[in-house]
Amino acid sequence: MNERAPRHLLIVYHSQTGHTRAMARAALRGARRVSEVETRLKMALRAGLDDLLWAHGLLLGTPENFGYMSGALKNFLDRTYYPAQGKVDGLPYAVFISAGNDGRGALSSIERIARGYPLKPVCEPIIARGELNAEVLQHCEELGETMASGVAWGIF
Repeated sequence: MNERAPRHLLIVYHSQTGHTRAMARAALRGARRVSEVETRLKMALRAGLDDLLWAHGLLLGTPENFGYMSGALKNFLDRTYYPAQGKVDGLPYAVFISAGNDGRGALSSIERIARGYPLKPVCEPIIARGELNAEVLQHCEELGETMASGVAWGIF
């Protein structure tokens, strides 16, 4: 019998208040429902090029800081951008954001950089405005499971 090579989902996030961390952990719970995919959860300052090249799918999580993504997530994207050129073209990705305002600035900054890699957006972003609630965390679980399923079956 011909076995498929293992598939990988990388979740990279930054959190200061704990909101984005809770969203990332919810996404991880959802992703782990898909046994065919190995999922790695990394804080943005600890994630690197090897993690990105390992991944068949990517989830990016950030708080909204001054209408932008966190400096730590920007740092991850800056550190991996040039070394990843030509190696991650079309990598499927999705975004989750903990926003104090509307989250649009953080989302547009991530989307702009992702187009440069180029990464492929495959799911609607989750933007949690204000305090987290059970519904938002449920959506994050569903996002993790959807991403992992898409990676497992080569849908994206």
